[in-house]
Amino acid sequence: MPRIALEHIAQTNNTGYPAPHDAAVAARWVRRLGPAHGLTDFGVSHVVLKPGGASAQRHWHEDEDEFVVMLAGEAVLVEDDGRTLMRAGDMAAFPKGEANGHHLLNESDGDCVFLAFGRPPTGDCHYPDIDLLWTGGGYRRNDRSSF
Repeated sequence: MPRIALEHIAQTNNTGYPAPHDAAVAARWVRRLGPAHGLTDFGVSHVVLKPGGASAQRHWHEDEDEFVVMLAGEAVLVEDDGRTLMRAGDMAAFPKGEANGHHLLNESDGDCVFLAFGRPPTGDCHYPDIDLLWTGGGYRRNDRSSF
């Protein structure tokens, strides 16, 4: 059935970020909708950010387009050009290869809910604020050394 019942999809706050970078996303709860419904060309995640939560470390992808649609609450989009308040109905696009680190922060007193569209990246992902790089299928320091 094409209708998606969120309550039947596991919600997790797991992350692959190594410590201490994992702490920033501890208040992020994700449901991966694509795998649960047979989507293979792109991913869709239903994300709930609790107050104080971050969607990710600020990052940009060499080979993955990203798109976000705010559903409820509000969050601050932080990128190289500054901070923008995002509310329900707002959208943001992050073209692959554009070196503009971005993430969402929930600085409000209530939950923020959004959909994030993309696909599993195969190329590098850069984190301009911290010593972290996604490359070759795993996290490394910027000098490519292991954690």
